[in-house]
Amino acid sequence: MNRIDAKRRNVVDHRKRQFAEATYKETQYPHRLNFYAIPPTADITLEQFEQWAIDRLRILAELEACSFRNKTPAETAAHMKPLLEKYLPLDSSGNEKFLFAQRQKDHYSHFILRLAFSSTEDLRRRFTRVETMLFRLRFQDEPSRDRSAFVKTLNLDWETVDEDEKKELASELVTTVGFNFGGSRKGSNQVQQVMEEEWCKVDWERVPDLIENRRVVLRKGKAYVPAREQQSMVLSEFTAKLEKALEITSRALPRLDEDDRLTPILNHLSKNFITPDSSYNGSGTSVEGMEISARNIDNLSQHFPMCMAHLHRTLKRDAKLMHFGRLQYTLFLKGIGLNLEECLVFWRSSFNKITDDEFNKKYRYNVRHVYGDVGGDSNRRGGGYSPYSCQKILTEHAPGPGDAHGCPYRHFNMENLAALLQASGVSEKGVLQGVQEDKEKQKFHMACNRVFEHIHKNELKKARDEGIMTPVQLDTIVHPNEYFKRSYLLKNLGKQPQQQPQQQQNSGGGGGDGDVKMDG
Repeated sequence: MNRIDAKRRNVVDHRKRQFAEATYKETQYPHRLNFYAIPPTADITLEQFEQWAIDRLRILAELEACSFRNKTPAETAAHMKPLLEKYLPLDSSGNEKFLFAQRQKDHYSHFILRLAFSSTEDLRRRFTRVETMLFRLRFQDEPSRDRSAFVKTLNLDWETVDEDEKKELASELVTTVGFNFGGSRKGSNQVQQVMEEEWCKVDWERVPDLIENRRVVLRKGKAYVPAREQQSMVLSEFTAKLEKALEITSRALPRLDEDDRLTPILNHLSKNFITPDSSYNGSGTSVEGMEISARNIDNLSQHFPMCMAHLHRTLKRDAKLMHFGRLQYTLFLKGIGLNLEECLVFWRSSFNKITDDEFNKKYRYNVRHVYGDVGGDSNRRGGGYSPYSCQKILTEHAPGPGDAHGCPYRHFNMENLAALLQASGVSEKGVLQGVQEDKEKQKFHMACNRVFEHIHKNELKKARDEGIMTPVQLDTIVHPNEYFKRSYLLKNLGKQPQQQPQQQQNSGGGGGDGDVKMDG
């Protein structure tokens, strides 16, 4: 017997209506720019879901890095152009099918990251800020005709100024914003330009920045804004709508907990906002002509990031490292191209206080396992485990007493960090102060990049001035092995490469960032 009241059977909780399942609607992209007001509904693969989000995250993280480095708008635009072309291209003209694919990726990746970064107020605030920066970059780059056509589709609460009103206020418009037309002196040519310009009027509270810079006319509580100054209002509208949308998304997140496919991906993406993750290619950090051998590691350590330099010094001092320190350092050495045989030689010579028998029993198997020489089938097929990225070092396996692994910028107090930096030759007060500010803001990868740029400032200037390295090659470092490669290349600009030893085997990486057992 059915005990459910038939009259109440179809009643839907009003709180769930706003999160009702979306019906499929084919999306059109008539414009390059997007306010992301309509969620996507078409199906995509899990691989697209993750890869599109990662590509967009790279762009947002790099924009945030430009902001923390106090780059000017022009410098930011120049720096971001090749990165956008590589990870998130968005052309204004071309093959229709090609343009659709670009705009679809942009649309979907925004909403995927919106899911990932709406869980906390801090993530929502940061996401809104960098998304607005990205929109501003594109808005400024958009041809004026396409930009005007896009703005008209937004149906913003603006009142267009007609011809009669422009004539009536022409003298005031010229006086107030005359510098926009090439000078402050009034004349017939300027009046004509005022008449040709599209103007709108809005409540003055909406454009405080334009009022402060005297770029608008105020009359009866209304601000008269020329088309070329409407960017400020469009950006404010974009930010306000995104903030509201993120609040709504945060309330919908509990419904995703039941989906065991998406939740791990979204959690991984939100973690990566501490520092963007970096995929590792086994050959991506090798340098042609560089001698990678056990005997040369001490010499190469001058190019190590602080995390690996600290492990190297600790190993030399104590002739031992704890479990996660050995794992982190072994994977890094593997990533720079040290083959299995040389790695075993390196660890045996470093552990100089123990016997051969003790080394073979406690440590030899573990090193071979990291390289994929022994272990499970999946480990062998993948060639072992990949070197840890900055993101993994920052977020997993926090060091305890006696440990030397982890990220010094995160896990050291400022006093110990300053001592470590000074021991590495970084003693300028301004750099140390900047590192402290980055640490307080939890921008640990920015602190590392700040130190890198200080140590290599002369080489970086030469590389940029002579066009030796492109902006893509000089983007923010998010992997210790990339730090090493870039440091070595910069310090050896214009030098003949050393003779490369016979091709080493088992030096490449593969597989994902996995945990492996290193007992002893």
